[in-house]
Amino acid sequence: MHDVEIIINKNMQETRQNRISRLLQKELASIFQTQTRMMHGVLVSVTRVKVSPDLSICTAYLSIFPSEKGDELLKNINANEKTIRYELGQRVHNQLRIIPELRFFIDDSLDYIERIDELLKK
Repeated sequence: MHDVEIIINKNMQETRQNRISRLLQKELASIFQTQTRMMHGVLVSVTRVKVSPDLSICTAYLSIFPSEKGDELLKNINANEKTIRYELGQRVHNQLRIIPELRFFIDDSLDYIERIDELLKK
């Protein structure tokens, strides 16, 4: 019986983690959409969000178009992490008591897929 309780608790924790990941992904995407609206021709998408089991760290993977601006924009985003976290807190304060620390990375999987397509066409 004890093993069943552990599995149920683990599944509940994973479900909560997934729900919070989806919430944070949606809100971060909205924040980036608002912030990049003035930067014509630039698009930042939040492709994936992972939240640590204790919900203290949120790792967000970003797809940036055009990809040549990726490093520059990522540097800017990381420099403004506290502002982004504050804005996120304003949006989700009813759902989360503690706003997780934010970590941002470039999701280069689309570039990788594009490169494979190019190689396959040759």
